[in-house]
Amino acid sequence: MLRIGIVVGEASGDLLGAKLIQELKEKYTNIEVVGIGGKLLIENGCQSLFDMERLSVMGIFEIFRRLIELLSIRRKLTNYFIDNPPDVFIGIDAPEFNLTLEENLRSKGIKTVHYVSPSVWAWREYRIKKISRAVDLMLVLFPFELSYYDKNNITARFVGHPLASQLNIASDKNGAREALGLPRDQTIIALMPGSRQTELKQHVSIFLQTAVLCQQQHKDLHFVTNLVDERSRKYFINSLNEICPELPVSIFTGDSRRVMLASDLLLLASGTITLEAMLLKKPMVVAYRTSWLTYQIIRRLTRVPYVALPNLLAGRLLVPECLQYDCTPEKLSIELSTWLNDKPAVDKLTSEFDVIHQGIIQQKQYSAVDAIASLISN
Repeated sequence: MLRIGIVVGEASGDLLGAKLIQELKEKYTNIEVVGIGGKLLIENGCQSLFDMERLSVMGIFEIFRRLIELLSIRRKLTNYFIDNPPDVFIGIDAPEFNLTLEENLRSKGIKTVHYVSPSVWAWREYRIKKISRAVDLMLVLFPFELSYYDKNNITARFVGHPLASQLNIASDKNGAREALGLPRDQTIIALMPGSRQTELKQHVSIFLQTAVLCQQQHKDLHFVTNLVDERSRKYFINSLNEICPELPVSIFTGDSRRVMLASDLLLLASGTITLEAMLLKKPMVVAYRTSWLTYQIIRRLTRVPYVALPNLLAGRLLVPECLQYDCTPEKLSIELSTWLNDKPAVDKLTSEFDVIHQGIIQQKQYSAVDAIASLISN
């Protein structure tokens, strides 16, 4: 039996992990998976020792407030895997949590893989030393990341992004609208405030106020949102009732891709979701606000001019970013209106997205499963 340890910290990692486990099961007939997983990993047979939501925290200050709990979970996981060593441990994203765990396990002779590179090329470059100690194999999603690991003598493999392959098809906006019961004859703007509770608290109110401003300036708008779970849905509904109960908005849970596919334009929190929006060829406005302390620290440690993945992959500003003090209803509504009023710009953006998309599609010769299997067999 192949024993796999795995830890994911949020919904995007759960999606990557579930797909990886599915592919590993095609190669290995008998697999045991244990660690921390979300709904999708659990459905694929992962024994989750802790609730994934306990790891879903964003921002330095926010992590500090939960530090005792996070340290306790990591210590218990370390002890569990040392006492019950897997053939390989795979940490998916969540570098603040996983890299130390991987370092602890690797020091005991357990092979470690980190899937999804931390943005060391963008900020906090000093983490490369920790990665060197913690990781036997780094699996990167984007080709430009390879050169950084090569120059630091860390074994890395470009495996492409699984979403790029999954979404390499013509989108069916009308089909998505029909499935969700959304109007076909209106312009639909998706409000995607994030999956973490800390993100919801920062963004939901601003996004709803932005929607009100857009509705005042444009006719025939309908809004839609997707929340990650029922708790988040209740938070959104309570905010909606307080701020703009008359806003025409349809609310869904656990169906983010179809919600984005059905939309004409997206207002979303910065994160992995910006990549999915790009692959769906959707014009977007990227927003993010965090605590004052977290922002001050990040601002001083950042080495790149952009935060949204479409902009990072293009090496230039393709979609607007409204961050921290610029994350206001007034500025967000202006940026959304720009896309609504300029179809040629939207068409040009779609062509740019097509080029980037083709460059990150998973190829058979760049299989994550094969890279992991090679590590296990050595």
